[in-house]
Amino acid sequence: MDGRGYSARVIKANREASTDNPGVKLGRFCIARDVPVQDVASYFGVSRVSIYAWFTGKASPRIKHVQLIDKLLDKIAI
Repeated sequence: MDGRGYSARVIKANREASTDNPGVKLGRFCIARDVPVQDVASYFGVSRVSIYAWFTGKASPRIKHVQLIDKLLDKIAI
């Protein structure tokens, strides 16, 4: 994981979080590809704070967002 746009704290928390949380899986994808948090937040219609919470496993996305995450990651086939 490169994640130059992400802090070491976010990268570490993401690595230590369980991928049972779809937000953590999304985080691994975005960190590895340096996708800006603002872009992710805009796509899902949530705040950057929410995205960081998803990425670090501190919160789980709502079901409507989980469905979008699943479609997105399946489409990209990570």
